[in-house]
Amino acid sequence: MPHSARSAPPARFVRQSALADLADVPATSRWVRSGATRLHVLDYGGGGPALVVLPGITSPAVTMDFVARELTELVRPLVVDMRGRGLSDGSGDGPEDGGGGGCDGCGYGLEAYAADTEAVIEGFGLARPLLFGHSLGARIAAVVAARGKVTLGGSVLADPPLSGPGRGPYPTPLAAFLGQLAEAERGTDADEVARSWPRWPRREQELRARWLSSCDRRAISATHRGFETEDFFDWWPGVAGPTALLYGAQSPVVTAAGAAEARALLPSATVTAVPDAGHMIFWDNPPAALGALRAALRRMLA
Repeated sequence: MPHSARSAPPARFVRQSALADLADVPATSRWVRSGATRLHVLDYGGGGPALVVLPGITSPAVTMDFVARELTELVRPLVVDMRGRGLSDGSGDGPEDGGGGGCDGCGYGLEAYAADTEAVIEGFGLARPLLFGHSLGARIAAVVAARGKVTLGGSVLADPPLSGPGRGPYPTPLAAFLGQLAEAERGTDADEVARSWPRWPRREQELRARWLSSCDRRAISATHRGFETEDFFDWWPGVAGPTALLYGAQSPVVTAAGAAEARALLPSATVTAVPDAGHMIFWDNPPAALGALRAALRRMLA
């Protein structure tokens, strides 16, 4: 067997049971291109201002459904399957690339993700949308807001990784992510997911069990590497427009010291701690996290 065949990462896949979850989601699947990359977006509709939702490193769009559906009285949520997750292409998977691509992590830097977000905004003709991102998505939202290539109505960043060069490692090692992905690839269930995420609502444990295998391990590895090689604070002071930063009061990703640094570097931003929550603030304490998010959005809409 050729060495390249032996060392190739397992192919990402979506189970039939996972696709069936979309029947219970009150959103329409839509598609847009970012260069050669086809991106899948869940559009919740409604007449409110658009809110582009950017999930985390191993969170396909459907896993943010429990957040998006609680916001439809205020906004029109559009939740993006980030490249390499869910139903979106991975880097090098577009038809112009011949599919597969042989790319080990290229195309998963913050500016590539930001370009995807800008393509969603422009492709759907969204006028002055709001941005909301969690974890990786929050870092992407900061880059989009700082680049200024699209006009935004404001941005909400939930627990963005503040790690970077000279700042110490990201608190969750890559091996933990890849171990959970391996469980999903061989077949897992909500009980096994609960061992890693015991506080999550049962439905969210079930969705993670069914959807995690849709994540490309190259995307996870490259993004995790970016948590330690791309500095959030290179972009944060340049974030334009109304901005809110939410973080878990017990989060190891945004500590009290990190929140204080963020406050000092961008005094115009509102910085709010969500009580009784770690990094996964919407999963750890849904009522408080959703309340903080709604309050931030209402301030921007006003």
